[in-house]
Amino acid sequence: MNDDELLLAYAKDKINQCMDRSVPTGTGFLDPHQQSVVRTAYGSGDAIARIIYYGGYDDAERIMMICLPDYVMMPQQSGGSTEGIDEVISDLMCVIRVTHSDRSLASRSGRPLSHSDYLGALMGLGLQRESVGDILVRADGADIIVPCEIADYIMKELSQAGQSRLEVQRVPISDLILPEREFKEYKDTVASPRLDNIVSSAFGLSRSKALTAIKSGLVFVDHVEALKPSVILKEGTEIVVRHKGRAILSEIGGRSKKGRIYITYLKD
Repeated sequence: MNDDELLLAYAKDKINQCMDRSVPTGTGFLDPHQQSVVRTAYGSGDAIARIIYYGGYDDAERIMMICLPDYVMMPQQSGGSTEGIDEVISDLMCVIRVTHSDRSLASRSGRPLSHSDYLGALMGLGLQRESVGDILVRADGADIIVPCEIADYIMKELSQAGQSRLEVQRVPISDLILPEREFKEYKDTVASPRLDNIVSSAFGLSRSKALTAIKSGLVFVDHVEALKPSVILKEGTEIVVRHKGRAILSEIGGRSKKGRIYITYLKD
């Protein structure tokens, strides 16, 4: 089996556990490619093993596939309430909050602690990458999303990142501190709302580099890997280019005098 086949077998096993035992189940934290593979294969499940994808907050990059048994009410069944789902999520994932002093540094050169410093410290504990969700870095520390089942181990073992000592506490996922995000609006014209044109415009890439990114599996449209440059995008589509960020195609307008299409997109 290749990596994708192993992933699908693993995800299917989680679905079967949910159906057979009537208990919520979740995978480890999946990267964008893994999410695309699982979403394409299993979508949102069926009436027995319903599936959601969540990583602790709405825009999480790394998410779990969570299977819900039929006794967990979906929002459409409970007048919009997500109470049952929230309880499942709080049992599956929580936050390790680390803080440090103002003088803490990643190295003797004076570099501040970064995402890679925290991730490296966690990997140094023997954890696998799927055991760590997003790491939200602040000036005084970070919130690290992890499966609840290993939170106590991390609490006990994680004491340092880079050259700095850490104070560590466990908090519920509902207390996650989100960084402030400001979306800016940009306008442009494109020949057509094809994926390659939008990627080129929104991410400041040449047409050839946009094509390379798409064909290399670095571009995701609404969380699914997009490998066809010619796909036509619609208003409201989210586009992610790995290592470049994300954009939302908020509006497709009329045509200019030269026949090009006006577009508006949002980026943070």
